[in-house]
Amino acid sequence: MKKYIIYFLVAFQFSYAIEKDSISQFHFQRMALLDDDCDACGCSASGGSMGFASMLNSNFVGVRYFSQQYKSTDGLYSNSLWYQENFNTVQVWARIPVLKRLQVSVLLPYHFHSRDTKTGNQNISGLGDMTVLAMYQLYQTHRDSTFFAHTWQVGGGFKAPTGKFDDTNSGSVNPSFQVGTGSWDYLIASEYTIRRKKFGLNSMLNYVVKTANTKFYRFGNQFNYAATVFYLYEKNRYSFAPQVGFAGEVYASNYQRNQIVRDTSGDVLFSRFGFELGKEKFSIGANAMIPINQNLAGGNVEAQFRWSVNLNYSL
Repeated sequence: MKKYIIYFLVAFQFSYAIEKDSISQFHFQRMALLDDDCDACGCSASGGSMGFASMLNSNFVGVRYFSQQYKSTDGLYSNSLWYQENFNTVQVWARIPVLKRLQVSVLLPYHFHSRDTKTGNQNISGLGDMTVLAMYQLYQTHRDSTFFAHTWQVGGGFKAPTGKFDDTNSGSVNPSFQVGTGSWDYLIASEYTIRRKKFGLNSMLNYVVKTANTKFYRFGNQFNYAATVFYLYEKNRYSFAPQVGFAGEVYASNYQRNQIVRDTSGDVLFSRFGFELGKEKFSIGANAMIPINQNLAGGNVEAQFRWSVNLNYSL
């Protein structure tokens, strides 16, 4: 099922990219432009599929908190115990215009994670890996007579190893219990939005190429995809944008000293819903994700839910 969804999103983006008509830029902004990379088995130190852009603000600075809940087991026996894992992140994020068609987004997270183990509770915290992404507006419609409005953006960026990687955690059931990967990673992204009046559909695809860190550990490359239906309501000085859709993540196997680490690949498909409410230059938002289907770490890791809240100021 997931592969057909991915094929649909690819076809959706490129079939409309050749549209010749045009319309002026609309107020609604990207909802899932880049899913900040989520290393290993969906248990991110950064929060895949939670989004990289504001719904209402084209250029902004803000703060976001998000939480991810997982459980894991060693899977040695049919009755092996499952342990709870909690991933928490506070991010400072911003989107800054550089040129007329070029915007640069920056994410700087601080993580504080906890999990249950056989010997008790384990906690880690610290600065995470900084992500920088540049997106170029490749196409946008301009003529008011067009039935649909289209916007297509493509871009790339990198993730810098500003967070600490602890190699003692890399051998656990969930090796992504980290505040950083210790590696330089590189991203390419594409996002397409089609809109008719107040309704629209946003689709996103991105791919993360990951490299080995100084401990000779390399998290597997990652593919993210998402589609979101939205509605924009505006009255007086207020804007309200509810959204509903899905988001997916696909992970390749991790490597340690050029050897595949078993049971570290996987995939997960989430439903997602949320909203953003704005007044003048300020906006608040909330988002939740519930898994529909998953196969993480050979079945030894299970995603439960994710949620986030954010506060932004428009530049």
